[in-house]
Amino acid sequence: MAKLISSPSIVKAEGKLEKIIEEFVGVVNTKTQNVSIALMTSPSGWEEPGQTPEFDEYSVVIRGTLRAEGRDSVTEAGPGQAIYAARGEWVRYSTPGEEGAQYIAVCLPAFTPVTVHRDE
Repeated sequence: MAKLISSPSIVKAEGKLEKIIEEFVGVVNTKTQNVSIALMTSPSGWEEPGQTPEFDEYSVVIRGTLRAEGRDSVTEAGPGQAIYAARGEWVRYSTPGEEGAQYIAVCLPAFTPVTVHRDE
């Protein structure tokens, strides 16, 4: 049977400047451990610390530009594009464009503060 998720939970974001995280599915909003789905809205110039997560992350850009820096590369995605970051690989996300970015992040298994392993 289908179940309505009537609203997301707002989750505190890390990083420089304020990003809004609206978790629809995940540990906070639905107590789901195997996947998290969140709508991210970040301003121009937002950046977060690097991380080496224990989950795969898929980010689908709705508007703006999302940047993902790896150890040896930089990937940018615009509207209608996506970025995949594999678990166990270091990545740092930012939104360098003038309009910031809005994107949907899907993490398998679900994102948790314990499994993200942010840089100090």
